[in-house]
Amino acid sequence: MHNQGAGGFAGLLTGIARQTGVSGYPGDGEQRWPAVHALDAAVLLRLALERAPAGSVWHAVADEGDRVRDIAAVIGRRLGLPVESVPPETYGPLGPIFAADQPSSSTRTRRTLGWEPKHPRLLEDLENIQP
Repeated sequence: MHNQGAGGFAGLLTGIARQTGVSGYPGDGEQRWPAVHALDAAVLLRLALERAPAGSVWHAVADEGDRVRDIAAVIGRRLGLPVESVPPETYGPLGPIFAADQPSSSTRTRRTLGWEPKHPRLLEDLENIQP
């Protein structure tokens, strides 16, 4: 989840980039990372509470899979830092998660609940990061 270039995993990556002086990505950076704007997730939560059967599961995914190298590139550009491959250990216990390809779909969520994300996608939202 993200909002104004902060929060969630994007905020964590931005913090690590600031600490290390490198906006990194594990491996070749082709792994995909799903994302959703916090305000779109809030709308989905309301829709699920109003319309979904108890115990059902929904994907709050607006971006079905941005490449982590592209995420790192925006962060690096906004912070004026180099962008390069780094070991997964750079991200501590989240390293294996960030190194994994994680495409996700919200097709069922959108069709069933009528949810349609309206806020900026992750790469656009990361443009709000301040140096």
